[in-house]
Amino acid sequence: MTGAREEQLLEAANVLMDARRTSKPMEDLPVELQPTTVDEGYLVQDAMAAAYGAIGGWKVGAPTAEATPMFAPMPLAWMAAGGSVLAGPRYRFRGLEAEIAFLMGQDLPPRATPYTRDEVVAAIASCHPVIEVLESGLVDPTTATKLSMIADLQMHGGFVYGPAYADWQRIDFTQERVSLAVDGVVRVERVGSNTSGDLMRLMPWLANEGAARTGGLKAGQWVTTGSWTGATTAAAGSSVDVRFGTAGQVTLRFE
Repeated sequence: MTGAREEQLLEAANVLMDARRTSKPMEDLPVELQPTTVDEGYLVQDAMAAAYGAIGGWKVGAPTAEATPMFAPMPLAWMAAGGSVLAGPRYRFRGLEAEIAFLMGQDLPPRATPYTRDEVVAAIASCHPVIEVLESGLVDPTTATKLSMIADLQMHGGFVYGPAYADWQRIDFTQERVSLAVDGVVRVERVGSNTSGDLMRLMPWLANEGAARTGGLKAGQWVTTGSWTGATTAAAGSSVDVRFGTAGQVTLRFE
């Protein structure tokens, strides 16, 4: 990548952050600033994440059981416990996804020999129901150029976690039921609906294939593993309630 191209991608990060900060979203990035590859999108993500401070974890997911996963950093400053009230102009789009996340209990530093699934599972401290809040510097990130959406932290805007579920390894995620309600009205109800197929394939993939970028997964970081409900939007003042049949419940409210 040339210095000139890197400057364009860093400018893309600045433009997206400014659009988020001012609540003046754009339809899409200017053509010359749009990433042309996933790696360019990741460079924009990393520049944005560095500006937002410490990384609290990673979002990872795949649209199908066969697809290569994609991932993005989640700023620590945007994380909150269930029951929190999310306030301020940063919450414009107010997209919502019900997800299952894992809190790392041990470091998994980069190494030459890939981590096995069992090793990664052993490094997990706990499993939690979560709500990922979707935000963007784009008016509607689902209709903008896909690589622009990927660059914009893959629409990440917040992470709210519920209580740990202790016996999570016994959950049959292919049969796990989930509902997402806004102001008491169920918007989505599904069963076994995580699009990655085998939910736990994402964790070893991130620990191994993602290590060059993540620097290795670290104890205390969160990894959230993709939407079970698709994206639902909420109005200001709304209360949101996500319930998994086994993994538990998590709520939030927008000011």
